[in-house]
Amino acid sequence: MNRTIRLILIILLVIFVIIQFIRPAKNISPGLNNYDISNRYSMSPEVQKIFQNSCYDCHSNNTRYPWYWQVQPVTWWMNGHISDAKREVNYSQFLSYPARKQFKKIEATDEEVQKGDMPLPSYTIIHRTAKLNDEQKKLVKAWADSVLNQLKSSYPPDSLLKK
Repeated sequence: MNRTIRLILIILLVIFVIIQFIRPAKNISPGLNNYDISNRYSMSPEVQKIFQNSCYDCHSNNTRYPWYWQVQPVTWWMNGHISDAKREVNYSQFLSYPARKQFKKIEATDEEVQKGDMPLPSYTIIHRTAKLNDEQKKLVKAWADSVLNQLKSSYPPDSLLKK
């Protein structure tokens, strides 16, 4: 029994070492692109900081990677999480969305922030400074309302309605 356990542990260790060499590409782009949300919808420095600190690691093309990202299978888990988040909304590609989708995503962003569902609790456990307080939520709300009003004034109302 002792030899079997030792053999299993050795095999697991070898597998662990081998998977360290299988790495997905990092989610890092050089600078802002033409479709970044900030190119059309201005943010105060405070709101910009909130988005950088609490949203952009998962919902943009520029993730700040912590040291533990280097260890598999954490890398795969984080990469999957980032891919899922960017499919939901990618603020680096935001202006490529049709106006109706932009409107819906801003509404959803505000709703998720106000309910406390974003940033995810699993993210704020490790990134404690990403957790939003009531004042930060109010700033996001005011910014979101401003963007929604800007969209409403730029497009016919029926073009922004949910389908």
